[in-house]
Amino acid sequence: MAPNPDISATEEQVCDRTWEGHVGGPPNFFDLKWAVSERWWHRSSYAGTLLFNTGAFILPALYSTLVKLWVANIDSSLVVTTDVYTYIGTITEVLNEGLPRAVWVTIADKGTQSLESRLGLAHTLILFQTTLGMIMSIIIASAAKAFSATFVPHNVQIASITYIRISAFSALSSAIEVAVSNATRALDKPDVPLVISSIKVLMNILLDLLIISKFHVGGWTANINMQAGIRLSCDILAAVSGLLYFFTATQIKGNGYSWHFRNMSSLRKFLVLLRPGFITFLESAIRNALYLWLVAGIVALSEDYATAWGVFTTIRWGLVMVPVQALEATSLTFVGHSWGELKHLSGQRWSSTNLYGKWLIPSVYMLSIGCHSFSKVVIRPAILSAAVALAVEIPLYMFLSIFGCEPFAFFLSKSEAVSKIAERMWQTIDWYVCQHSL
Repeated sequence: MAPNPDISATEEQVCDRTWEGHVGGPPNFFDLKWAVSERWWHRSSYAGTLLFNTGAFILPALYSTLVKLWVANIDSSLVVTTDVYTYIGTITEVLNEGLPRAVWVTIADKGTQSLESRLGLAHTLILFQTTLGMIMSIIIASAAKAFSATFVPHNVQIASITYIRISAFSALSSAIEVAVSNATRALDKPDVPLVISSIKVLMNILLDLLIISKFHVGGWTANINMQAGIRLSCDILAAVSGLLYFFTATQIKGNGYSWHFRNMSSLRKFLVLLRPGFITFLESAIRNALYLWLVAGIVALSEDYATAWGVFTTIRWGLVMVPVQALEATSLTFVGHSWGELKHLSGQRWSSTNLYGKWLIPSVYMLSIGCHSFSKVVIRPAILSAAVALAVEIPLYMFLSIFGCEPFAFFLSKSEAVSKIAERMWQTIDWYVCQHSL
């Protein structure tokens, strides 16, 4: 947009001074004091939030790696079946990347919305996602045979149907977990996702050790459906525990009673989330449909290729991507906060109706008058996260490409053929993964 000649240089100076008042003076783009403050460990600071998010993401990644080992010990031919859980998660991701990603420009907006309003949006999001998750779970469970025929190699399709029916309801637990996690991160409560991950992983590991490991108690023979039942039970327990913790943590007293119960879900709040969420939902639906089409083609090649793709995905989306996921969640939170403050400042010129209906207006307004402080403050969490991600991920990707991928893949699959295919997959698209991290 071309600069508006009707807006004077004086207004630009006022804009900068007003914005600088919010951030405590003229911001230095390379100054990291905002990220590492005196209370750097606190959950409202960048560094503290990053620590909480790292813990929340590393625990599920660790367990997804352990699952391959548990199942390989039961029956190595069924390792590929565990990838069904991932593919169900991919379908559910379409739901989880719709309205839940709208929280960064709605619930994270501390500048123009009260805490009451933000909590109401969070409750609306959780209710809507829970409903969609239940519907999705029922659909997947009903179509278990067709799902198995598409995403599981022919020789283990029959054995995988029960596993799929059990795992289908992970769509429900995932929808609740993501809704609660994103909402609480936007509310500066990253400890809630950490609690969810801790309960889920610790209970999973404990029950797996007791029931399906080589050292399990009792005289029964462990099977893959036991692992699916344990995982689903722990996922639902963790999601419900996180939901209860969220409700408890937001019992903020005002005038002698809890605000919490006054902020029930409503259609108006749903529409506030839907406007920005529809764009991310549509993008996610297209992207994940293409991904599942690719997976179906790989599964059709052979059992080794299907298993190798699952192992490759475990490596990629397991421990390797934990720093990226934690940095992304952290940067989105702080960009969302700055965006809300910007909307509050620009609201002096634009009405609140326009700010909800046309959420790009603050950006257009500030760019039109050349507000340099805006660009420095709003984008610096994203720039810092991208820089840290590249510094961590590039050496890691190089190490895996040259030395580590094949041994790690063999460790997970117990198959030399699978490990060589997984290594080739990694070496072929490692730089794409690096770009995806950025």
